[in-house]
Amino acid sequence: MVSFFRSSSSSSSSRSFSHKYHLRKTRKWPLSPYKAKWQETFNDQQAIQTLKQSSSTNSTHLLSSLIDSFSVYRSNPTPNAYHFVIKTLAKTSKFDQIPQVLDRIERVEKFETPEFIFVDLIRIYGDSNLIRQAIDLFFRIPKFRCVPSVDSLNSLLSVLCKNREGIWVVPQILLKSQLMNIRVEESSLCVLIKALCRIRKVGYAIKLLNFMISDGHSLLDGRLCSLILSTLCEGKDLSGVEVMFFWEEIRKLGFCPNSLDWCNVIRFLVKNGKGMDALGALEDMKMDGIKPNVVCYTLVLDGIVAEGKFKKVDELFDEMLVLGLVPDIHTYNAYINGLCKQNKAEEGVKMIGYMEELGCKPNVVSYNTILQGFLDVGKLSRAMEIVKEMESKGVRLDSQTYDIIIDGLVKDGQIDEACGLLKEILDKGLIPQSSTFDEVICGLCQRGLVCKAMELLKETVGKNVAPGIRAWEALLVYEFKPSVEETASMDAKIPIQTDGKNIAPGIRAWETLLVSEFKSSFEETASMDAKMFIQIELLG
Repeated sequence: MVSFFRSSSSSSSSRSFSHKYHLRKTRKWPLSPYKAKWQETFNDQQAIQTLKQSSSTNSTHLLSSLIDSFSVYRSNPTPNAYHFVIKTLAKTSKFDQIPQVLDRIERVEKFETPEFIFVDLIRIYGDSNLIRQAIDLFFRIPKFRCVPSVDSLNSLLSVLCKNREGIWVVPQILLKSQLMNIRVEESSLCVLIKALCRIRKVGYAIKLLNFMISDGHSLLDGRLCSLILSTLCEGKDLSGVEVMFFWEEIRKLGFCPNSLDWCNVIRFLVKNGKGMDALGALEDMKMDGIKPNVVCYTLVLDGIVAEGKFKKVDELFDEMLVLGLVPDIHTYNAYINGLCKQNKAEEGVKMIGYMEELGCKPNVVSYNTILQGFLDVGKLSRAMEIVKEMESKGVRLDSQTYDIIIDGLVKDGQIDEACGLLKEILDKGLIPQSSTFDEVICGLCQRGLVCKAMELLKETVGKNVAPGIRAWEALLVYEFKPSVEETASMDAKIPIQTDGKNIAPGIRAWETLLVSEFKSSFEETASMDAKMFIQIELLG
């Protein structure tokens, strides 16, 4: 027994001696697992740093630089290193090298590829309009030892929904994603709703929203409701009933509209000629504890002015001032418009003076409204004084200003002055309204100045001005009127045989026949300068 313990002790001491001898000879301790991991991380960082330096100096083939950088440190390329290479290639528009990088990740590397690499690359492909590559990458994700999730799906959906052609592929992507065990979540539906609103398919967006609510995904998303509401209010093919029904329904479900939502509803009501309903919405807005801003008040002012509720206009304007809101130029213009519609253009002029005192400079819209107000009551001379005032204050006259003045001159019988003013705005490069041009042409023709009308018409060639059908009718009627009268005077001598009956058409019949004969061709000609010039030459 004693000999056994002695032998055990001697063998133990010999191993200890051998271990110490090894340490004295090599001067190295065996690496612990912790230090080995630390060393591996350090090597990876050094390799990535070397890769970044090489990419900044020579990026002809970044994949080779990646492999060389890690081989120097006897390490394997990491997912972050591949992510850096892919982003660098995309940034330098070297998309042709990205497939080689992906092939190496798939066939050579053994790590489980993080999904964020594919999420970013799908987005990069989308930004570069490489839709097919984005779709192919999405379905290829499982080959990279990665389980795709809703993040990858949402990234692809976002790319497809921004592309006019890609959006039609979305249904197929959703069906195939189910085979990949990807469940469509609320975030995916949000992406689809935003896309549907962008392409104005708001009816389908509402259906998806109803599905989200009925399926119990979450509470009502206020941002989605606001987006759908604004899209509805901007639409042109929806009735007010549909918009207001959606508005009431989402409020019942707990939607709390903000100031912008109320503003969109008020704007929609005013646009559809429901000024008093807009006033009611403004009152509801205040009842909800939301203070209306200047934009809301201005919109309602426009609406009730259009409906002729001028007493409400004064009350609303005073209320806005009491609340401490400062009217802007649009608010003043709406109020001035209300005054002019009540034939109070002089009070509108006084309001312009108040605006200037308060530091709000009137614009051309302000003056145009007053001009129209004076001309509506036949005060052409007063309107011309306003025009001089505009010029003295440096307010630039626009095409609408000239249209208003020309219409006033024509109605006052000053056709020569109207014709001269029309030539002036054509020389300035301004485009008058078709109705204004027609008024001048008709006025010239009615006074027998057909040749002058033809000269004016010739000046419009090449100036993007297209006379309306009234101008062409006037030219036809008054150009052929002498021959028509001569023919009509011969009817008594040479009656026209109509089905065996002696019937003599009058001047109006001849005019109607001429206009009907040439009307369709002149409608087409009016929009084409070259053909229009030929017709003018024929008539001349």
